[in-house]
Amino acid sequence: MDFCFSYFKPEFPTLPAGYIRRPIAFQNRFDRRPLPIVASSRCQFGGLAAPLEPRTPAGRFLSGMLLDGRDGFQAAARKELQRLAAERDEAAARLQLSIGSDEACLHRRIAECKNHECQEAVEDVIYTLILHKFSEISVHLVPKLSECLYNGRLEIWPSKDWELESIHSCEVLQMVRDHITAAVGHRADANVTASWATAEVHRSHLCKLYSSSIFYGYLLKSDAFRHYLEQDSEMFSIGSKQKIAYGHINMGFSSGGRLSCDLGKNVGNLRIYMMGFDLEMIGMCASPRFKESVSLVGRHSRALFGGDEEADVIKTSFASVKRFLLEAVAFGSFLWDVETRVNGVYVLEEN
Repeated sequence: MDFCFSYFKPEFPTLPAGYIRRPIAFQNRFDRRPLPIVASSRCQFGGLAAPLEPRTPAGRFLSGMLLDGRDGFQAAARKELQRLAAERDEAAARLQLSIGSDEACLHRRIAECKNHECQEAVEDVIYTLILHKFSEISVHLVPKLSECLYNGRLEIWPSKDWELESIHSCEVLQMVRDHITAAVGHRADANVTASWATAEVHRSHLCKLYSSSIFYGYLLKSDAFRHYLEQDSEMFSIGSKQKIAYGHINMGFSSGGRLSCDLGKNVGNLRIYMMGFDLEMIGMCASPRFKESVSLVGRHSRALFGGDEEADVIKTSFASVKRFLLEAVAFGSFLWDVETRVNGVYVLEEN
């Protein structure tokens, strides 16, 4: 029996049409011949073989700390954010003081340059914090595809499916599996033979599916948080609830992360809760709240899959596609958690 990847309507509308413009179209039927793992040795999963390289001193410093070990990483990241916030605020204050003077134009340009410089650094900090969260579950991000392809074939090993699924509750995990099934028309819990059957897929299609899965993971965490607040509103004072809108809450940089990591573990009927949303609300919740996050997702996806000029066809297996999607969902979930904590130290720009 042959298989093909298709798209059908899931039980829950995973994302509005804008995120998955069209179903991923595999050109050929699956080949059930035994699949040798010929590319695994070329995919370097050790160290920080992440697709995106840091652009700023802050990013390189924190990346070095991750390589040396996780001790003191959170404190160092917080100090970097505090330093960046102070530098940006100082430039803005000088601009305000110079208004009406001959130096106003100069200080305006300095403030713009400093704001751009700090934005790049904050994106690097957010990225290293996401890498840190992946390291906590013993998972390395898939490196650049150009480093993993061998004769046009891509296989990811080890898959780390269990670790990537362990961050979700049973209910959320089922929704993630439904998303994978809806996206590629193949059950996420397929048997070994079906999982290692091969097909061909355009690199651009895989990139779009990866990006949409990041937004889906972000959506799940965002809605789980909203549902969590509604179910356990007695945990928050009236004054605190007035400051919460669409998940905007300043969590503690060290202890607050524990709460956000547990989101989804204590919510019930999340699927029913989300089915009450219209497509506009789903799109709003799936869109990152801050411009730094939007920029980071785009840069990470381009670094992983290459630019638009990379239009080649990749031969891969469903198991590897599943690994990509599980990683993307986890990335989106971690992004929501990290940006919420970062915004409590360094005020990010609203999207």
